[in-house]
Amino acid sequence: MKVHKISDGIWKLTGTDSVNAYLVDIGEKIMIDAGNRADRQDMLRFLGNMADLGKISKVIFTHLHYDHIGNFDIFPKAEFFASDMEIKDFERSTHDSVLDKDMVEKFNIKLKPLPDRIGPLEIIKTPGHTAGSICIWYPEKKVLFTGDTLFPNKNIGRTDLPTSAPSKMNDSLINLLRYNLKILAPGHDY
Repeated sequence: MKVHKISDGIWKLTGTDSVNAYLVDIGEKIMIDAGNRADRQDMLRFLGNMADLGKISKVIFTHLHYDHIGNFDIFPKAEFFASDMEIKDFERSTHDSVLDKDMVEKFNIKLKPLPDRIGPLEIIKTPGHTAGSICIWYPEKKVLFTGDTLFPNKNIGRTDLPTSAPSKMNDSLINLLRYNLKILAPGHDY
């Protein structure tokens, strides 16, 4: 696992399959995604050195695929958030939402629907990769956390998965053009 400070108060943790999770300190400590379960020990070690895991107050999931929720249970006092559409799809079919049988059995938390903002972080609905995918805009730092919607080199997330919304991906990408970002913080480094 690699850990990289991408801006003041923002650390990127990159693990198996180039999956990224982010620790954001905005006065309260928030995780954006929870990484791949295969990286559990590294996540515990690195995050444990950077922050008291009990002081991470919120985990925001960009979507609920197994490689982005894998270490949800290392945050003992956190509230867990996903978009309302992502929660609905999860309730309809946990396997189609998570895409991993073992992770479906472990992922037994209460998900709260995301508000439009959490502190200074703006939640942007970006259906495409999943119908409930979101991106997160941090205007003060001009960082755009894109989950699996947009990757470096203008690559985009797959739209052929059970809960994908392929017809909405183009509109989501056009919506992201309005953000004058300095740092793209994707869900994978593809």
